[in-house]
Amino acid sequence: MYNTYRTYPCTYCAGTPGYNHDDMYNAYNTNPCPYFANAPLYGQGFSRQYSDFYAPFADEIESGSRIGPLQPPMGNNPIALKDYGPQPFSVNISAAAKQNKNFRTSLWTGRHLQVTLMSINVGDDIGLEMHPNVDQFIRIEDGQGTIRMGKNKNRLDYQASVYDDFAIIVPAGTWHNIINTGNRPLKVYSIYAPPQHPHGTVHITKPVE
Repeated sequence: MYNTYRTYPCTYCAGTPGYNHDDMYNAYNTNPCPYFANAPLYGQGFSRQYSDFYAPFADEIESGSRIGPLQPPMGNNPIALKDYGPQPFSVNISAAAKQNKNFRTSLWTGRHLQVTLMSINVGDDIGLEMHPNVDQFIRIEDGQGTIRMGKNKNRLDYQASVYDDFAIIVPAGTWHNIINTGNRPLKVYSIYAPPQHPHGTVHITKPVE
């Protein structure tokens, strides 16, 4: 049961309650542990399931091209996704965005600024919209898509392909839409100044207009 990095036991599995050769759940409750994905003779009788955190690295893990350890998203536990505003707050925003499964989750709302997490399904979009008095910052954390913007809703003359680590700036009064053109959910976080949604907003699915 050597893992991909030839260490035994897997560092992610070590110390897991009830850990043994028949129970390959790791410390983060994913089965199998990604470190075992390419281990010699491993995989017999175990399905390859990945947590939300590990899923983006699945191809690298299974091909053996992943180098270096994967770090857990928030220490040993994922963050509780809720609105932490207006109190002082810090977070691994990339991990939080990847963890979010809702269409929209408000993460922090204050008097002058709001941070929301979004997960856009394959083939879906955010929806064409315009905020007259709100400047908006959007960052892509995982996936790929197309951003379209313009001063007229019937003439979106700005278009660009965006993917991991891309930032999008939407000036107030600009019509805009982001379409998921990839093969997995598009994970983003958005900053509104001033806030656009009520404190604690959660949209599990895309609102029906």
